[in-house]
Order: sequence, then C-alpha cells, then structure tokens
Amino acid sequence: MKKFAIIIFLVLAIAAQVKAQDNFVHTPKGALVKIVTTNPGDKIKLNDVVAFDVIQKTDKDSILFSSYALGHPIKIQVQASQNVGDLMDVLPLCAAKDSAYVKIPSDSVFKGHEQERPPFLPKGSNLVFTIKIVKIQSLADAMAERNTAIESMKAAETTALDKYVTDHKLVVKTTLSGLRYFITQPSLKQKPLPGDTLLVNYTGHTLDGKVFDSSVQADAQKAGLNQPGRNYEPLPVVVGQGAVIKGWDEGLLLLNEGSKAELIIPSSLGYGAQGSGPDIGPYSPLIFDVELVKIKPIKHIAAKPVVKKTVAKKKTLTKKHASTVQKNPPKTQ
Repeated sequence: MKKFAIIIFLVLAIAAQVKAQDNFVHTPKGALVKIVTTNPGDKIKLNDVVAFDVIQKTDKDSILFSSYALGHPIKIQVQASQNVGDLMDVLPLCAAKDSAYVKIPSDSVFKGHEQERPPFLPKGSNLVFTIKIVKIQSLADAMAERNTAIESMKAAETTALDKYVTDHKLVVKTTLSGLRYFITQPSLKQKPLPGDTLLVNYTGHTLDGKVFDSSVQADAQKAGLNQPGRNYEPLPVVVGQGAVIKGWDEGLLLLNEGSKAELIIPSSLGYGAQGSGPDIGPYSPLIFDVELVKIKPIKHIAAKPVVKKTVAKKKTLTKKHASTVQKNPPKTQ
C-alpha cells in the first residue's frame, strides 16, 4: 500500500510538471518561452528596433547579467535568429509591455564548442531570462529618434564647452577643427614634427572636473585614481600618425618642448559617438593638462626647393608686321 502511494505521488508530480510545461512555447531552435503578461497591440516584427529590460540567470538563480544594474534597457534590431541564445526567435512572440520567461538549454548554446562552457553551466543546465519589453519602433522611427538625440547631444556639447571657458575665465585659441587651447607655461625650444616621438605628462578630466587618467602620480592620488601597476612617467607618443586621439595629434604639434598647455578637446577630436569606458560618454568633450617634456625627433627629409624653369620666348612677327616688311623691303646701298 505504501509503495502504491509513492507511485501515485510520482505520477502526480510528473503530471504537474507536464501541466506547467503546457504554458511554454518551443521556439524552432529549442528555447522554452512563457509569456507571463500579455498586452494588446502588434507583435514584434523582423527589422523592428526593440528596447527591453532583461535579467539573465543560471537555473540555480545566480544572476549573470542585468540591464537594470546597467542603468538602461538593451536596444537591438530584430533579425533572423543565428543561434538559440540570441533571443531573435523569442522577441516576435511579444508585444509592447509584455513580460516573458525564457529557458535556453546550455547544451544547445555550447554545442560544438564545449571547451568554452563555464563550470557554472554544467551539462543539462539552463540559462534563464526574464524579459520586459519597454518599446517597439520601426527602423525608420528608431533612426529618426537617434538622429534627433545626436543633434541634441551635439548642441549640448557646444553649450557646455562655451560655459566651461566662460566659467573659468579662459582666454583660448581655437583651431579650424574646433580644438581650443591655451599655453600655461611657454617655451622657446623647438616644436615637434609629425613622426617625432614625444614624452608627454598629462592629466585628463571631464568638464565637471572628474579625473579619468593621469601619468602624474600626485594628480592621480589627489583624484583617487586606482591604477595598479601604473608607472608614473611621461608617456611616449608618436605624434601626427593617428596613434592617439585627433585632439592630441593636433594639440601636441602646437607646443614647444618644455611647454605646458590645457587642451580643450571636442568629442569630434576625442572619442566621438562611442565614448570610452564608464567616465567618457558619447559626445563628451575632454580636458587635458599636458606637458611636452621632451622631443625625440626622427630624421626628416628636407623638402627639395622648387626650381622654376624659364623658357626663352622667341620673337615672332605678327601677320600685320610681316606683311609690312614684305611690302617695304629694306633698301640696299
């Protein structure tokens, strides 16, 4: 009787598990999807641009990634699915504001490259995603919104640069490219040429004064920078060859050996629309306090002087003059 009761319990447990699975949809590539909350409206289509929040976990509830921790939703264009983990078969099942629960077999993700499987995703385990659709746009609408945002950021950057110069009462020179600079310590020594190696001390900060990098130990310590293993010494830079951001390539060529300057670099001469790391966002202007410590010149080929060739002009008779000579030949003695 006891054995029979155990069998009934196991059957009921399996039945409950099967019933729970009934709410899941299988995608063509093997993901299990359960739409938790459904909303009216069109489903996501191929080429739509979707903004969604996502939490990625192991099936033991360890968080691997969270867009909430990132601070903003993920934004992608929906394309044909390339693998089970790209969610491209999952998103078309959702409408705006929908939430979904997704289970992806790790065996499918690492099929053919088992050597890349991390220990926290053993065979038979799942990657678990909780997804919340924030916004759906057509590609045209998304591009228009992006262009508007870019123009807004560019305008805000120009305003911020002007305010920085005004607030700090700076007298700056501005080059044709938009680089602003002023010399804080002049020098009469030589200027570098493109291709020379320069030894440069620098401290970089944003307009609000946040220091993000420095080769000067005192500046780094004052700003609380954590740069383990950093050798605080002048940085060697091959100037004018695209080895550094454009603002440095242009600005350093304006300096003399031994001089110091502040370079006020617009994003177009810095890291542009991409930004760089957590401290330098898209369209962020940068301030660099630089010192050109030493120039190590290369051998520059002197330009050959241009010699203008002069061509002797032959005197020719005009038709009118020639006719006169023929009609009036010189008299002989």
